[in-house]
Amino acid sequence: MKKTITMLVSSLLVAGSLLSACSSTTSTSSPANSSTLATQPTDTAPAAKPVKDEPQTLRLNTEEPATLDPTFAEDATSGAVIRALYDGLTRLDEKGEAINSLAQDMKLSDDKLTYTFTLRDAKWTNGDPVTAHDFEFAWKYALDPKTGSPASYNYYSIKNAQAFTSGKAKAEDVGVKAIDDKTLQVTMEHPTPFFPTLVSFLPPVNKNVVLSNPKWANDPKTLVSNGPFKLDTWEHKNKLILVKNDTYWEKDVVKLARIEFSMISDTNTELSMFQNGDLDWAGGPISGLPVDAVVPLKQEGKLITKPKATSYYIRFNAERPPFTNVKIRKAFAYAINRQEIADNIGQAGQTPLMGITPITASLKPEGFFADNQQEEAKKLLAEGMAELGITKLPTITYLYNTSDRNKAIAETLQATWKNGLGVDVKLLNKETKVYLDDQEQGKFEITRSSWTADYNDSINFLQKFIEKYSSSNITRWHSPKYTELINQSYKEADPAKRNQILLMAETLLMEEMPLTGIFSDVNAWVQSDKVKGVRIDPLSKIDFKWAYKE
Repeated sequence: MKKTITMLVSSLLVAGSLLSACSSTTSTSSPANSSTLATQPTDTAPAAKPVKDEPQTLRLNTEEPATLDPTFAEDATSGAVIRALYDGLTRLDEKGEAINSLAQDMKLSDDKLTYTFTLRDAKWTNGDPVTAHDFEFAWKYALDPKTGSPASYNYYSIKNAQAFTSGKAKAEDVGVKAIDDKTLQVTMEHPTPFFPTLVSFLPPVNKNVVLSNPKWANDPKTLVSNGPFKLDTWEHKNKLILVKNDTYWEKDVVKLARIEFSMISDTNTELSMFQNGDLDWAGGPISGLPVDAVVPLKQEGKLITKPKATSYYIRFNAERPPFTNVKIRKAFAYAINRQEIADNIGQAGQTPLMGITPITASLKPEGFFADNQQEEAKKLLAEGMAELGITKLPTITYLYNTSDRNKAIAETLQATWKNGLGVDVKLLNKETKVYLDDQEQGKFEITRSSWTADYNDSINFLQKFIEKYSSSNITRWHSPKYTELINQSYKEADPAKRNQILLMAETLLMEEMPLTGIFSDVNAWVQSDKVKGVRIDPLSKIDFKWAYKE
């Protein structure tokens, strides 16, 4: 989720997401094989500022999480904290491959349609046992149309999941069933090879806690979790502190006593704090670096970069004039000089993106159109305005969430559209939670977005745009043909044929242009030499479970 003096390397949204390879780890095998690591003492006292003399305190900077309720989380910051607070059936290793966590055992039927998970003994932070019933409740709760979860599509590969969300099936029809306290059975709509990866970020929630208090996830006193850490302090827009969870099933491998997140919006201040020893980490995936600092840090050999499965893109509101017209949407898209943005603002190896899926998951890496087509953009704008019967464009705003890199990109796009198309665009920046609310309510003409893969497959990006009115498709654009192609891809077992169907879908998306890519992103950060064991996978997910400080 940064400006002309900053270069962020995390993309906020979405869902969950985060870094790439960094320091050495304590283990690359299943967590169950890591239990010989020493246990560190837990310090639960809140700190008003970074504690320099606490040897097992990891200090980072981030922005305010939009939520700590796994049911509603989509942005990268929320995802990073939730990954520390909760445990799913699996977790991911540095390669992005699923390893057993709460699932002690996983079996797949011969027809590849039914997963049976056997759970190990585990507890919630309030002492309740974690059971298969918690998973069944959590997943059906996220799918319930009354809940309104923006991430319900993550479960659509489960039998009747999408039908339940759409009001065409009942909760009991969904293919998730707790056979008993320790056995969870999941039936799929179709073979889903990435499902073990997917469930790594679909943790359970405690049914009694959720139903007894709608705001249970907003306060350390009421938030109940089951992961390596628990929430100790959350001073909104100031700091967030996690401490080791002594009820965690594998507490012996957790070396960190606490993780302290500052919430400083200025990346220059963040980098200065790192250089002064007040932070152990600066930059991606859940914060940023000053744009002007990227090249010097690279020259000094201090910058760490890694490609990630993240698309940075912009979306048009297809229900607001003038973006009801496809030619005008294309005009704004074609006018952009993506290479210039990647080179001068990204500066860390970002790749211009003329599609929506990032390079790591792209079925057409060369893109669907040429970059920086100024003359074609002018022609399309004129034709689109003629089709709308207008000689002057209405007021156009560009909505983005506050960060230096986002601001730098917004200002560059504003200048591009002014100089290339003669169009005035007003910039509007808001804090992430308000920005996400405005997006969902359609309060924008153009808005910046980014998405980091939950699993490295183009479907994870393309499936977001099948429903006209949903928080995952805020463009308000809808194509029955596009939806049909995505649904067809779900049922296709042959990988080559499936990829061809998905390529047809993305081609249609780029022909209609309700959104347009800017670049395929990378992570960039600096870290203390003392920090070890932070797990970062190719999907940009960061995991602090095995982290420690020398």
